[in-house]
Amino acid sequence: MDGNLEEAPLLIGQTGPLKGERWVVDKILTIGRELTCEVIIQDRQVSRFHARLTPTPEGIVLEDLGSKNGVHRNGTPVVGQVTLLDGDTVQIALAQQFIYLTSDATVPLADSGDISGRLRLDMRSRRAWVDNLLIDPPLSALQFHLLQILSDHQGQVVDRQQLVSETWGEEEAIGVSDQALDALLRRLRDRIASLDPGHKYIVTVRGHGIRLDNPPVIE
Repeated sequence: MDGNLEEAPLLIGQTGPLKGERWVVDKILTIGRELTCEVIIQDRQVSRFHARLTPTPEGIVLEDLGSKNGVHRNGTPVVGQVTLLDGDTVQIALAQQFIYLTSDATVPLADSGDISGRLRLDMRSRRAWVDNLLIDPPLSALQFHLLQILSDHQGQVVDRQQLVSETWGEEEAIGVSDQALDALLRRLRDRIASLDPGHKYIVTVRGHGIRLDNPPVIE
């Protein structure tokens, strides 16, 4: 591997046995069960040579190598060759999901100035990660903004009226009910819990407001 890592496309393991692992896509990468593959997935659902990523002048091309259980990009079966876009998800059978990023600059780092903990935000790309898993599809603009506000006051209780005012803006906030805030909080909690159900990140402090409980990453 050479070149600037920040400029190199990345394949990052999401759900599955390769969760958290990453590969720089600066050469052809074959994905499969065979030990000679660059990306090895030891699962019977995965063919010996399942899929391939190939750098081209137009971008990184993904193809299914005739696998038995298929390759999906963003939930759609891959037929022939497809060129990946930043943020695409790649599913290998039911065994492993990856995310493709065009640059390491879009991956949130613990010292990036954004949220540092199991829940991480990247303000530039407006993406959110939970326990190193990308929330996909992305959060809505309101959900992301609400989470950003809580992160700015991490560990502190934020008054509900302040949350409404800052999330919707002062003019729009006039017509926003408590029920609307509760519904937004519920959807946001559900999105986070789908990736890490074992911890309650958004905590209601009765009579006071809402706070973000973002535990540190366990090495």
